Amino acid sequence: MKVVFLCVANSARSQMAEALARKAFGLEVEVASAGSRPSFVHPVAIEVLAELDIDHSKATSKGVDDVDWNGVDFVITLCEDEVCPLHIGSAKKLHWPFPDPAGSLGTHTEKLTSFRTVRDQIAARLEEWLILWRSGSRFRAP
Repeated sequence: MKVVFLCVANSARSQMAEALARKAFGLEVEVASAGSRPSFVHPVAIEVLAELDIDHSKATSKGVDDVDWNGVDFVITLCEDEVCPLHIGSAKKLHWPFPDPAGSLGTHTEKLTSFRTVRDQIAARLEEWLILWRSGSRFRAP
């Protein structure tokens, strides 16, 4: 099974989803992420992943052209208000809209709260998916 998470900058949501999915699915599922306008991996995303003992410090922001699309089973877009990248292909498409925490303003503590909220929402969605998969439902969209 191969899953690709997409958003615009590949800096926060898709990076967190990739890291969380790698931890949740282990070697059972191949996971990647990308963006239509890649920029950098947001340091606060790395920080809130580290709180869960996930080292994502060596991750880089990737564009959709950097992904090996061969064998991709699912493409999951994570954009909420912005225009998500579009992937034309045979993979099943799911849309899990989450606000972009990279756009949050305020103190570092306030940014941490925004990133943690989205991280936890993505983790909960992945957990639902994992339960379905382990029950034999093989990734039906929650």
